[in-house]
Amino acid sequence: MKVEVVPYSGWQKCLRMVNDEVEVIVTAEVGPRVIRFGFIGGVNEFVEYPEQMGLTGGEEYRAYGGHRLWIAPEVVERTKHPDNLPVEWAQEGEGLRVTAPVEKGTGIQKSLRLWLNPQRNHVHVIHRITNHNIWPVTLAPWALTVMAPGGRVIVPQEPYRPHPDFLLPVRPLVLWGYTDMSDPRWRWGRRYVQLRQDSQAKYPQKFGALNTLGWAAYVNGERVFLKRFPYDPQAQYPDFGCNCEFFTNNRMLEVESLGGLVTLEPGESVTHEEHWYLWRGVQVGDSDEQIEAAITPLLAQTQEV
Repeated sequence: MKVEVVPYSGWQKCLRMVNDEVEVIVTAEVGPRVIRFGFIGGVNEFVEYPEQMGLTGGEEYRAYGGHRLWIAPEVVERTKHPDNLPVEWAQEGEGLRVTAPVEKGTGIQKSLRLWLNPQRNHVHVIHRITNHNIWPVTLAPWALTVMAPGGRVIVPQEPYRPHPDFLLPVRPLVLWGYTDMSDPRWRWGRRYVQLRQDSQAKYPQKFGALNTLGWAAYVNGERVFLKRFPYDPQAQYPDFGCNCEFFTNNRMLEVESLGGLVTLEPGESVTHEEHWYLWRGVQVGDSDEQIEAAITPLLAQTQEV
């Protein structure tokens, strides 16, 4: 798997990995950020903000689009630290490593390592956060994949357990101050929660959950992007116990996963892993039964890794 240096969307230096079907493009002039994942010659599954493409430098935070690494819990000064500087990069075996400079305002350094499977549309991503301060820092790694408009995210519910055989709760569902559960973008099913992106929407929506099943899928047309992420029963997750969160506005929908809270001593690091998968030609209906029929075979493929 060779890493190519290519121009992309206004930047002159981006890093491309490709197999027979899909490509991954990572920015080298800003980041660390995966700006594109999609079928060769097809649309980008990730959103791009045209007014920010190709920009570098400066002190303002830019979202750019794509996939990024943040720090939870969300504090504007620390979480939204600009990633507008070039990254160091190197090909490592069959993978790619990109590392940002140490952030001047936070003493934190972020890096990504990515592997694209040569035979399958599967990307393995390891996010790393390192504390370069001379004091400990408590945080959780937060991986945000910002999807292109027009789709819907599907989040699995815990398996049904009848009352009174099972009396204890199985999942916290976390809402934000602007969450409106009556908004038509939601569909609250018995097996799945769905949140649809709407380019005409006036207000954002967000929810989080403790997802022990460790996956969420974004369906856009007949393409399915599925993300797998870990669940650790011993971890203390941020935001009232969320290891996944989902946010949408009129431009995009975010599929986010979070690691547990850790206290990093000076020089220590924490990692957070995700696995991405992409299929096309898949018809996913709206009902729980239709989703089950379409997604179950795809999940079976991810378990073979």
